[in-house]
Amino acid sequence: MPDLDFQVTGVEAAVRGLAPLLHFNVAVRNQPETEKIHTVMLHAQIQVQCPQRAYNPSEKEKLVELFGTPERWSQTLRNRLWGLSDITVCGFTGSTEATLSMPCTFDLNVAATKYFHALEGGDIPLLFLFSGSVFYESDDGRLQVQRISWNKECFYNMPLELWQNMMEHHFPKSAWLYLQRGVFDRLYAYKCSQGFTTWEETIDSLLTEEPKVEVAV
Repeated sequence: MPDLDFQVTGVEAAVRGLAPLLHFNVAVRNQPETEKIHTVMLHAQIQVQCPQRAYNPSEKEKLVELFGTPERWSQTLRNRLWGLSDITVCGFTGSTEATLSMPCTFDLNVAATKYFHALEGGDIPLLFLFSGSVFYESDDGRLQVQRISWNKECFYNMPLELWQNMMEHHFPKSAWLYLQRGVFDRLYAYKCSQGFTTWEETIDSLLTEEPKVEVAV
């Protein structure tokens, strides 16, 4: 019966992706090595191991929205689910390599994006939890299927710089801002009334506007 092991050996950003996309290279090895694997339907859950790295004061300030104030982190700093990825691994004997794709977003309402954006350097510790089904050939030539053991996992430290460079490539010198429809309508009306041509001009006008001073009568 097959016994698969998995190890993430590298990661790179999709070169010609229309949207931010990371490719994780996964080495797959089977024991016994002479057994013929027809197909592997592989499912991976990717978690960010937030407690496994240190944070400087500036990062801690930015992470308050996710984990609360630092004095609460002993209860709130936990692994966070980043996302799920599925892949079909073609037939092999012994070992092979596969690519897990992880779509990314620069939407700062997404917890993972908030976390990555708050960091200033170093690596992001990741935990990969694998599951799925293995289709293999038995000794008598019949096709068999077996579930991947629930304890199959691996760790990988992804350089934060890779994520930062990818986002800068897709959204150069930009950031996303989410607004409720009613607030957006008011902001849009203000933009039109002032004759601004860009949202940057509109926001900058509000930020630099002199505060109103109430005069006592």
